[in-house]
Amino acid sequence: MATRPISAEDHNRIAEAIRTAELKTDGEIYCVVARASDGYFFPAAFTATIGLFIASLAVAYGLEGLWLTIRLPHFVLAQLLALASVFALLWFLPTLRIHFVPRRLRYQAAHANAMKQFLARNVHRTQARTGVLIFVSIAERYAEVVADSGIDAKVGQHVWDGVVRDLTKHAGDDRLADGFVKAIESVGAVLAEHFPVTEGDTNELDDHLVEI
Repeated sequence: MATRPISAEDHNRIAEAIRTAELKTDGEIYCVVARASDGYFFPAAFTATIGLFIASLAVAYGLEGLWLTIRLPHFVLAQLLALASVFALLWFLPTLRIHFVPRRLRYQAAHANAMKQFLARNVHRTQARTGVLIFVSIAERYAEVVADSGIDAKVGQHVWDGVVRDLTKHAGDDRLADGFVKAIESVGAVLAEHFPVTEGDTNELDDHLVEI
């Protein structure tokens, strides 16, 4: 997924792409990129605890097979020290945490963040309910297009799935800004087809990429 920071020039390109797309539609496009959608300490700690417990059982059975014994207090102490070491690593190296979290939970966290941003940024409060959020969460390698109810009534989910596939491909090639520009153009074309610009249309949402 994308690792390079988004430059000021990239921000300008994305803002210009939004303005250009919205010239042809009454719809509104809003873009958000998150470095991560959760801290993941507790899910990672839970997974690590289960893993260490299973590993300690395997070690205990292995020692038993070799006719070796460890006193129970020493064995428990070793478990606690190992667990404390893992917790310390997860605390001081947060980038490790996500590797202990199942993909399903990562996607759930990223989706929840997308919906949170959709509401927090007032994308759902456009007059004709034609707001669209283009969202990327980098750590989870996740992207989503969230469209308001006025659009969902006319545009199928498969259309947004295509936009997401293209966006994640660009992000995977470390071309996140290019991916946003292409996604904005694609979303803008869909909105222009179903919600062409009308006289008196006003710009209801800011035309820029928000980084969180």
